[in-house]
Amino acid sequence: MHDLVLRGGRVIDPSQGLDSVRDVAFAGGKVAAIGQGLEGKEVRDVAGKLVTPGLIDLHTHVYWGGTSIGVDAEMLSRAGAVATHVDAGTAGPANIMGFRKHVIERSAVRIIPYLNISFPGIYAFSKTVMVGECLDLRLLNARECAHAAREHADLVCGIKVRIGDGTSGEHGIGPLEMAIDVAEEVGLPVMCHIGAPPAGRRDVMTRLRKGDVLTHCFRPFPNAPVRGDGKIYEDVLEARARGVIFDVGHGAGSFGFRTSKAMLAAGFAPDVISSDIHVLSIEGPCFDLLTTMSKFVCLGMSLNDVIKATTTAPAAAIRRPELGTLKPGSVGEASVLDFKQARFEYLDVLGEKIEGDRRLLAAGLVLNGRWWHP
Repeated sequence: MHDLVLRGGRVIDPSQGLDSVRDVAFAGGKVAAIGQGLEGKEVRDVAGKLVTPGLIDLHTHVYWGGTSIGVDAEMLSRAGAVATHVDAGTAGPANIMGFRKHVIERSAVRIIPYLNISFPGIYAFSKTVMVGECLDLRLLNARECAHAAREHADLVCGIKVRIGDGTSGEHGIGPLEMAIDVAEEVGLPVMCHIGAPPAGRRDVMTRLRKGDVLTHCFRPFPNAPVRGDGKIYEDVLEARARGVIFDVGHGAGSFGFRTSKAMLAAGFAPDVISSDIHVLSIEGPCFDLLTTMSKFVCLGMSLNDVIKATTTAPAAAIRRPELGTLKPGSVGEASVLDFKQARFEYLDVLGEKIEGDRRLLAAGLVLNGRWWHP
């Protein structure tokens, strides 16, 4: 007898090429079986709903209470059915231990951090105080970062750096070069935030390696990946061919419909869809991962591709292939979603609106093989 059965939902699991009405059973904290007529001690009727592998948000800021940018991961999971929050460098070498002890190890939902190249991480981010962590190179120490990455090797999935006017300023791509140097030393990928100039898109693109993540990949002009005439810049195409991973990272200032429409029309979909949820973007226009996913469905991406971009693709980016799948024997996690049909209005970070007829909403979350969602 299984511990839990989700009965009669539309199961979409890109890792298995699966899209059909099935039951999903969990036992011993793992996925036990997918089939018909499965029995369990607890049975949840999810007919008419979507059942996917536990959603993974590749770009979040969830060092809640320890930094000004952070929000509560468990609250996000209750509202948005996210099983894994990948924290995008909120903590640096100076405070990764605090993040670990006071948030990550106490959290019911999984948190996997990128380590910021800057010693204090993202330490001054709010409506009233905004100071980029790479504006002062005295805060960057490659040896300290490498040491912290090794000390927390069981957690840290990569090195994070923010490049742009308000984050690295006159130092341009210097902090990126330091981050890549550390990543090479410890054998990890880099996640690079790209903002407004003076640091240029081309300089960033040409330095990223296979497996590195460019976040804010569909940002508006300036430093957009596409020209005004709709043609994708050659350095962007070369980066994808080289194996760079393109991540949405919506946030409060890094996602534009004009850019997205042009990129999708040119056949360039994002590899990963993520929210960049933080203390500002949670108030809109991002709101959460499901809203960001819904925008891409309304922009014309298939539902299956959107699910892939929030399950198997981010799992591969953080080198955790045991996540983002419902294969029997895998981690016992699943997201249950409503796929509503009605008229919805969506905004990008510049205030541009689109109208859509679809919206994804949270209907449940399974963690450790148990129903967790209230």
